[in-house]
Amino acid sequence: MKETRKELNALFEKTQSLRNQLHNHPIYSSITSLENLRKFMEIHVFAVWDFMSLLKALQRGITCVEVPWIPREHAGGRLINDIVRDEESDLDPEGKPASHFSIYRSAMCEAGAGMACMDRFLRHLQLGYSIAAALEQSDAPAGAREFVKSTFRIIHSKKLHQVAAAFAFGREDLIPQMFSAIVREMKQSIPGLELFYYYLQRHIELDGDDHGPLAHSLVCELCGDDARLWEEATAAANEALQARIALWNSVTAECSCPLHA
Repeated sequence: MKETRKELNALFEKTQSLRNQLHNHPIYSSITSLENLRKFMEIHVFAVWDFMSLLKALQRGITCVEVPWIPREHAGGRLINDIVRDEESDLDPEGKPASHFSIYRSAMCEAGAGMACMDRFLRHLQLGYSIAAALEQSDAPAGAREFVKSTFRIIHSKKLHQVAAAFAFGREDLIPQMFSAIVREMKQSIPGLELFYYYLQRHIELDGDDHGPLAHSLVCELCGDDARLWEEATAAANEALQARIALWNSVTAECSCPLHA
């Protein structure tokens, strides 16, 4: 374990530059109006959705989710199932079980953001369309399309250590600081969005205290002391971070455009 922690620290060092870019991204100061928040949410909801696909890819690879059930004695099973429980069946502000995606949808309704693209995307998936075709047919925002495609390139690699690295460093490790910056910048200028701020705060708490450390442990377990696996995990982490920077760039560009009627 001591050796894997050394490798984990090395991965942190090799991704530090990209993580710094994200933590200092201009997006956090560009969402200063309700109109811009709506634009942000209509793009970001695709990242909220594909987060669950990344998580489920890990759960499917580490545990058995098929029938008949066949036992898999993988130490990462407890780690990933704990995260799935929180993400898929957390409590909303009224104490009712709800997925984080569902809470985000409700927050979008509260803010007056449109769900038309996401709803069309989900309908096309239910009809059997591929990810790329569903994104195209739903007229998803360009930045969201590229982000989701990047996520699924990693998922389709079927290399669990790479999926875990993208999950840990492209999602769980980033979210507390990113969402804290959004709350800090927005709460004064756009008050009253209780569901949205609940969603952000819940992730700040869960990912900072629990999910982030669990995700790091999972990467350590999957890579072990294999230098090649750590190298591939680092590449996946960098790809995920670059995809997030591109997503934030697309949102910032949208927020800088004149508002359309």
